[in-house]
Amino acid sequence: MRGTGETPGPAGATTASPKRKRRRLPVVLAVCVLLAGCGLVAGGYYFDSVPTPSDLKLPESTTVFYADGRTPMAKLGAQNRTIVPYDQMNDSAKQAIVAAEDRTFWTNRGIDFKGVLRAAWANVSGGQRQGASTLTQQYARIAADLRGVTYSRKLREAVIAWKLDDAYTKEEILGFYLNTVPFGRGAYGIEAAAQTYFGKTVRRDAPPERQLTQAEAMVLCAMVKQPEADPADPEGTPGYDPRRNALARQNSIDRWNYIRDGMVKLGYLTSQQAADLAYPDTVRPIDKDAGRSDLDRPTGLVVNHVLAELRGTEPFRGKPDEVIRDGGYRIVTTIDKRVQDAAEAAADIRRDTAPRAVRGQPRNWQAALVAVEPGSGRVLGYYGGDKGSGADYAGWYSDEDGQARGFGQHPPGSSFKVYDLAAAVRDGISVKERFDSPDTKEFPASGRTKGSAAGPIRNAERAPCQPDCALWEATVASLNVTYFELTERLGTDKVIEMARQAGVESMWETVRGNPRPQRVDLRSDPADEVAKRFSTEVGIGQYGITVQDHANGMATFAAGGKRADAHFVRSVSKDDEEVWTEQLRTTDLGLDREAVDQLDWTLRRVRAAKLDNGWDSAGKTGTWQAGKSTTQNVHTWMVGWTGALASAVWLGTTDGKPLRTSDGSYDVYGSTGAAPIWRQFMTKATEAMKLDPGKYRFGEPKFPGDTPEPTASAPPPSTAAPTPSDSPSPSPTPSSPSPSPEPTGRPTSRPTLTPTLPPPPTITPTRTRGPR
Repeated sequence: MRGTGETPGPAGATTASPKRKRRRLPVVLAVCVLLAGCGLVAGGYYFDSVPTPSDLKLPESTTVFYADGRTPMAKLGAQNRTIVPYDQMNDSAKQAIVAAEDRTFWTNRGIDFKGVLRAAWANVSGGQRQGASTLTQQYARIAADLRGVTYSRKLREAVIAWKLDDAYTKEEILGFYLNTVPFGRGAYGIEAAAQTYFGKTVRRDAPPERQLTQAEAMVLCAMVKQPEADPADPEGTPGYDPRRNALARQNSIDRWNYIRDGMVKLGYLTSQQAADLAYPDTVRPIDKDAGRSDLDRPTGLVVNHVLAELRGTEPFRGKPDEVIRDGGYRIVTTIDKRVQDAAEAAADIRRDTAPRAVRGQPRNWQAALVAVEPGSGRVLGYYGGDKGSGADYAGWYSDEDGQARGFGQHPPGSSFKVYDLAAAVRDGISVKERFDSPDTKEFPASGRTKGSAAGPIRNAERAPCQPDCALWEATVASLNVTYFELTERLGTDKVIEMARQAGVESMWETVRGNPRPQRVDLRSDPADEVAKRFSTEVGIGQYGITVQDHANGMATFAAGGKRADAHFVRSVSKDDEEVWTEQLRTTDLGLDREAVDQLDWTLRRVRAAKLDNGWDSAGKTGTWQAGKSTTQNVHTWMVGWTGALASAVWLGTTDGKPLRTSDGSYDVYGSTGAAPIWRQFMTKATEAMKLDPGKYRFGEPKFPGDTPEPTASAPPPSTAAPTPSDSPSPSPTPSSPSPSPEPTGRPTSRPTLTPTLPPPPTITPTRTRGPR
């Protein structure tokens, strides 16, 4: 295996690197000296186990894919490498690296004999272990991953270099070296370095202005001496990256001058050319994500969740993230590209593709959307913000240091009433049962009386059924009085337990004296113990939950009460071998067919849940007020499902200020804010998934044992019941959000899949908001 390319030698001449047997004698002598110190057995091992360049497996970046396993989402890894054949490189780096690292490269025999003998003598005499290396020896060290300055390492390095020099031409060896040597910033090989530091290429067929220049190549080759700062003293020993600090820049300039002098001595530059050469100040700033592509897109937040999820799996538990990023893995996520595109188009309210109702609004407006596949828990779409490096408003995750990241918890307001309703029908309470539903009502058992600081519970709007409303009518009208009474009747523990079983794993409680709500893991203790940390107001959505958890809860109801854990990873593989795969299973909430049908029947009557594409759909809006205001809101929600897709949408502000439209109005509710985003997303996503809505129809409840109602029968799904505005109630403390109309949907046959993923750590996220 010999190359045919020719490379400029010391004075511009070319060398074909002929191999002569007489070269072996001094090498053998040097090796024999070393063998005397290391032992013949060890020496024989080195000879038998030397890896050649053809055996070398270069480190690989990890690639994250969408669910189809073909479309890349992001590239991870500190090792950024692009191989360029030697004969396709221009001469800039070839000349500079020889001048920098091995000025006798074209004439030496691959080994620095003096260095080898120094190491051998140090071994025999007990002196300091040291010795310089040729480019061939340096490549040998990289190929065999040899570390440390020891005589044993020098021996093996020398043997490998000897084999290399005997088997390959100088051109081939220099090509091996330039394609593998580290240049810092995660760039391995000259091409990656040229792109990382200068945004250029070493390819000779590129336009001249795009090619790495001689002066730029000298800057890069200076870095080979110390590619990264010394972690023990990064300021005092920063290396040669001129953008690291002032000392590193001076190191780079000094080394650059040394290389320039070598270029003159080797005949690569004339004295005049060297004098005219200027040190380039065009090195790009350090980018901590160099080599990691597409992480600043919205899907960069998905990657954060993927890494957090994998840290809890058996193959990666307790290991640093570099194991994943630099391991050359193939990670297939659950994210469906079609669904993700629809999510970003609807929830990124800065885009022209967002619903008209939310476009062009103030900069502090922010939306988040999560979509989950019913029955499997696969997160099909996730939008927590427009930048992967920015805030995550849809959920939270644990970073590599165990710190919680994300801003995804928000008071759900009336959208949380879905869990109240589910707990009621599971307990046999019919949605046609009637409740006393006046505009205002006292609840002494919960401390909500006229004499209390919080005052009685108030409804946000009136409904035609008042003061005697069926539960379904109170749901559509989002009557807080009715739902507060329902929560008292059920008990807060049953409501919380329903939410937990459906998929709400975390809820944020208000702790006296603490300005930030604190995360409570709903799985940590029995429901009756957890319930002691929350008041009856939980039933009207006072306590924050995440968009992701809410979406998973909706997916559980979409699957007929079969809960699966929400997750982001389908599989991890390497070299076509499976490393990890999702473990799908479901748990049953105990909702029988009648209970599921009554839940669907009721929530499909919420007008905001109505889709105009032929799908059966169900949903609920929610709003949470700003402080004690009765006219200004901070959080709006829309949650719901079809049989094939469930999603939750939150629309609020990034600074906790009330939602105020660009024309100065505070009339922003779940039905007018989050609902348009939800409807557009559900319509576009189900359309893109190309599923038959006829296979996902809702069942009709029988209402067994119910007595006829004095009012007219319920309107059909296409005709919504009266829709009150979704504004919060004027209660002084926990404000009571109200309802909004919405679309609906769900399949007749439901999947029974379920992933098994480790629970997230019980830690408090870095930021929480939400007035009571």
